[in-house]
Amino acid sequence: MRYLTTIITITLLLFATSQTSAQTLPHEEYAYPVLDVRRLYSANFGEMRPDHFHSGIDIKTDGVEGKAIVAIADGYISRIVDKPSGYGRALYVVHPDKGTTSVYAHLCRFRADIDSMVLAEHYRTKSNSLDIPCTAERYPVSQGEIIGYSGNSGNSFGPHLHFEIRQTATQRTLNLVTEKIIKIADSAPPIINGLYFVATDTVAGAPRHATPQRIPLKRTAEGRYVANSKSPIRLGGRSGHFVLDLTDRKDGVWNRFGVWRVAAELDNQPIFDYRMDSYTFDMTRYCNAVSYYPMQLSARSEVIRLARLEGNLRDFYTTLRDDGAILLSDSLVRAVRIIAEDDCHNRSVVELQIMGGGRVEMPHLADTVVIDRKQRFDIERGDVKLSIPKGALYESTHFSSGVGNRDIPQDSTLITLSAAHRIMDNGTPLHRAATLTLKGYVPHDLRPHVAIVTLSPKGKIAYVGGRYGINTISANIRRFGEFWIVADTTAPSIRPRFEEGADMQGRARLVFEVKDNFSGIKEYSAYINGEWVPLEYSPTRHTMTYHFNSLQPLGRGEHLIVLFVEDNCGNRTSFKQRFVR
Repeated sequence: MRYLTTIITITLLLFATSQTSAQTLPHEEYAYPVLDVRRLYSANFGEMRPDHFHSGIDIKTDGVEGKAIVAIADGYISRIVDKPSGYGRALYVVHPDKGTTSVYAHLCRFRADIDSMVLAEHYRTKSNSLDIPCTAERYPVSQGEIIGYSGNSGNSFGPHLHFEIRQTATQRTLNLVTEKIIKIADSAPPIINGLYFVATDTVAGAPRHATPQRIPLKRTAEGRYVANSKSPIRLGGRSGHFVLDLTDRKDGVWNRFGVWRVAAELDNQPIFDYRMDSYTFDMTRYCNAVSYYPMQLSARSEVIRLARLEGNLRDFYTTLRDDGAILLSDSLVRAVRIIAEDDCHNRSVVELQIMGGGRVEMPHLADTVVIDRKQRFDIERGDVKLSIPKGALYESTHFSSGVGNRDIPQDSTLITLSAAHRIMDNGTPLHRAATLTLKGYVPHDLRPHVAIVTLSPKGKIAYVGGRYGINTISANIRRFGEFWIVADTTAPSIRPRFEEGADMQGRARLVFEVKDNFSGIKEYSAYINGEWVPLEYSPTRHTMTYHFNSLQPLGRGEHLIVLFVEDNCGNRTSFKQRFVR
């Protein structure tokens, strides 16, 4: 009997263990990562960002820095990052019992012992950028233990905590709201801003998409939308797919959020279901295929394509019939139902009837040269050479290029050295970089400062970069559009926020305002009395800060700080100023 009892007990324990390991996130076992905040949010998981999904949630810290950050469960700190870009100061905590890793980003500082170690490492390596792996024995942590303090470091535009939970084995980042780790107050369904139909045809073996046909909608109740016509909507073309422009809100904040799910039914049969539950970081750029990229470029909301492009993954879709394509007939009326659902499971529904016979507005096809996405594509025309790697496009398309007669948008600090070269259409997304080479004469004295520029989706001059050859410049591009060759000879500016000879006794830091006119800061360093010192650089606030510290105590008297800053176009500037300490 005792043997039987033992067997039953072991079996139950094994069953319980297997159930626990199968449950990715045992939500009741995690602590909240920030102390003393109102638990409001500014961004959610999977939102469409330029060229990536948002990989976690952003927790508001009530407009201030310095809120205590705690480990959400027992484990150990596996990685410590202190960089001027990206996540800024960040901690990664592995939770071995749960198979997960939590990430805490944009911190202003770490806890005291980690801060001291990081500072010493800056001095040892003479580097302003650190990424330190840690063993399990070095920094073990308990649930609720303070590990750092919230801030605004890295690529951050306001105080908050960026928080993630990943599967440790795969680094797959997870939706914390649908997993019920984070509970958000949300009583409103997604807002439908617009519905479009995009007719699709094939020309010379490549798909060709019509100008989106807007379908007027009216809201009949909260979360309920119908076509603004009692008759079936006539759509152009023989087949196509829908595009949904939408956004979501949460209670208590004005921020816009992404949606969790978009689904479609045709004649009461599911044909499409997109869900944002998780992804690995090598999947993040596929947001450009999940979205309707030509509209997403300039939208403040999310614009989701209710179809899968050939080169997109299937991982985001639980249902795909004919990849979301809808066949149309002049005589057949079809019923469409579209569901948009947020991560708190509030739903909006659009219902309409459609049929064929509508007008199609197909953009002019300037060239029938096909770019087969499954093959490498190389072409040289005039002063332009383009190389697109195999698989860099989400679907095959037609090549187009031209020389424009418009000048680069005015920037008095740049010297324009070429005409505008239009390469493809900026509404065609690239998953991998293509190589663009432009021919043009560059005077010898300008060659160290030459670069290719383009226009951002908002029409602003954007640095691309490039390598100068013999009367050519080549650069990797991640977007199509218009491109120019320019030279930038303006060095970065440095302005101290303290006066020459200022008495800094009792002050904690020296702050400098550092700006560049165009290409951005590439390298920077600082020295006090000839000795290298670490700088905290904030690209979003255009500041470089030296913090007085115990590792380099300064005696009473006058000291000299020297800064060297170089931009991406090879322009270098230096600055000296004395202070008293």
